[in-house]
Amino acid sequence: MTFEQGDRLVRVSLGGAPLTTFHYGEQWDKPFLHPIRTPSGSEVSRGYPVDPKDGEERDHDWHRGIWWGHGDIGGHDFWRELGRDKTGRLVPVGEPVAVGGDETGTLEALFALRAASGEVIGHVSQLYAFARAGDTVRIDVELRILADAGQDLLIGDTEDGGFAMRLADAFRQDRGAVLSNSEGRRDTENIWGQAARWIDYSAEAGGSPAGATILDHPSNLRHPSRWHARGYSLCSANPFGLRDFTGDPGADGSYLLPSGQLLDLRYRIIIHEGVDGSGEIDRWFDEFAAQPPRRAP
Repeated sequence: MTFEQGDRLVRVSLGGAPLTTFHYGEQWDKPFLHPIRTPSGSEVSRGYPVDPKDGEERDHDWHRGIWWGHGDIGGHDFWRELGRDKTGRLVPVGEPVAVGGDETGTLEALFALRAASGEVIGHVSQLYAFARAGDTVRIDVELRILADAGQDLLIGDTEDGGFAMRLADAFRQDRGAVLSNSEGRRDTENIWGQAARWIDYSAEAGGSPAGATILDHPSNLRHPSRWHARGYSLCSANPFGLRDFTGDPGADGSYLLPSGQLLDLRYRIIIHEGVDGSGEIDRWFDEFAAQPPRRAP
């Protein structure tokens, strides 16, 4: 696993072949990994808007590969990107720190939560650990939200937010993809807003089965998470959207992070190919659940 620093990006390679790239340049309102590739190099992420492909859907400019954001943090929107005079940004603080290795590699970066007004209301630290296991690529993600700007952070109840991936159009439900969760449910009508330990999107890609799974770690707030899992190939683990997801006007999924405190969230994305991953995901989850965090609390 190797890393190559570019102009406000870091290229990640596996065995000498490109795996993904971490983008954090000024032109983007939040950092992200793109494209997402299988071990053999097939892309499973949507190209648009980073590298548009002919004929693909071009909705939601802020759906890029793998990323994190939330639609209401301290009253500011860090999910949608509606112009820098309207919505917030995750602005890099220094350069990422990347460490390669024979079997795994890690990349860590810090970002300021900058509101449209220019006020910094807190920070988010992102750590990505990459590894290959058989016919899968595993990306472990540790997110740390820091209320370190002298104020409490109220993370609001909204469906629009969380740890997310946007996949290629082959992974759309209306194109024949299979969307499933840990509770045995299928299709967006039955998995959107529901609590689950994991969600998987699988389809035929490049002539063979491929898929992407997000696992929610048991240590996370409100595990098992609820999911913003759409049929158009968007999937996001979101523990804060209780009212939106349940439709109960009396429910409140917001979370107050007191000044000086932090909130850790852990996820694993597994990119699999050549096999139907559905029979393996519970085992993958158990392995992830037993793994300690890479950072101290």
